[in-house]
Amino acid sequence: MNILLINRSDSLGGAAKASFRLMNALRRLGHEARMLVLDKTSGLPCVERAAKPWRAKGVFLAERLQIFLNNGLSRETLFQIDTATHGIDISGHPWVRQADVLMLGWVNQGMLSVDGVRRLTALKKPVIWTMHDMWNCTGVCHHAYDCRRYADRCTACPLTGKKADDISTVAQRRKGELYSGSDIHFVAVSHWLEQCCRQSSLMRDAHITVIGNPLDVAACDYTRQVAGQEKFVVAMGAARLDDPVKGFDTLIAATRHIAANRPDLAQRLEFLLYGALRHPGLLGQLALPYTHLGYVDDLAAVYRRADAVLSLSHYESFGYTLVEGLAHGCIPVTTGEGGQVDIVRHGHNGYVLAERSPQAVADGLQWAATHPLDRRLLHDDALQRFDASVIAGRYIQLIDSLTHQEH
Repeated sequence: MNILLINRSDSLGGAAKASFRLMNALRRLGHEARMLVLDKTSGLPCVERAAKPWRAKGVFLAERLQIFLNNGLSRETLFQIDTATHGIDISGHPWVRQADVLMLGWVNQGMLSVDGVRRLTALKKPVIWTMHDMWNCTGVCHHAYDCRRYADRCTACPLTGKKADDISTVAQRRKGELYSGSDIHFVAVSHWLEQCCRQSSLMRDAHITVIGNPLDVAACDYTRQVAGQEKFVVAMGAARLDDPVKGFDTLIAATRHIAANRPDLAQRLEFLLYGALRHPGLLGQLALPYTHLGYVDDLAAVYRRADAVLSLSHYESFGYTLVEGLAHGCIPVTTGEGGQVDIVRHGHNGYVLAERSPQAVADGLQWAATHPLDRRLLHDDALQRFDASVIAGRYIQLIDSLTHQEH
């Protein structure tokens, strides 16, 4: 089967890495899977640029300028919004024409416009659109946070600063016209994301299947790098560790609570932190021992030094760090405010916090430190549910069902 994956990049961001892993897994299953992108970093011949770099940059800048002029000239929200008014027309690309199935991923920032997606659906090929965040079910945002306008009508978007109809209103209407006039099958990477879509006026009745993101779990080494040490090492990280969404403030409060109220646990814990920090001074507010590694290229080395992996994110469409930690034999401890609950089975392979509070984080870490789970069993759990071969197999089942429907 000839399968074409379409994504903004083949490596930059979680969605890009997920699409790239999926492409490789499909190829290992014997399918002719290829990838069309704007940003190409791999040297693989099965990945191709959809346009010359200068053209891609022009489309990108044109859309950013439009957003900038419509969000009160705010640079703060410039990359929190996507309108899909500009994009590359790939409907005539040879790989698109040759494909049996088109699989869209994260196609914002100039990859595809709404009209560009409509042109692909007009080719009458099966179109699967994997949603890595909330953008498909909102007007312009990728995460709605506490805003619930998308359940009815996006207007006066908090990210545009407008007090009435704005670019979110227009974008929501254009998406609605696309969805109603096209036969697109959507994939949500978690049940939480599916629920968000079901609450949306745009996607209440959409065809949605839940399939998690792939990881090459089989290649992950679950053995502990330093066995038998006294400290219980907890890994926590993100591209930007102090992004407000990632909950670093909750970590600070939790360490202070543990230091003041749980001396036995405080003596055992050590944190292994990775990712960029916009405000490095925040590290000084931690009340327990830590090592900050900064940007890390090899996350496997981090997880092999850790006993547990901690996620305190306010919103996660999926929760890649938890799967990565699980695959390397770390006990996941997490909030339950998103797709994390698809990964962590409370009390079995990890711990889901009852609430967001310093006490709850302390309870979760206490549980992990006193329930030493077998690293190989944790690895095998991830292998059975999230290995790239398993996820690719689920996509093939979906494709087969869509193909049979057409016949």
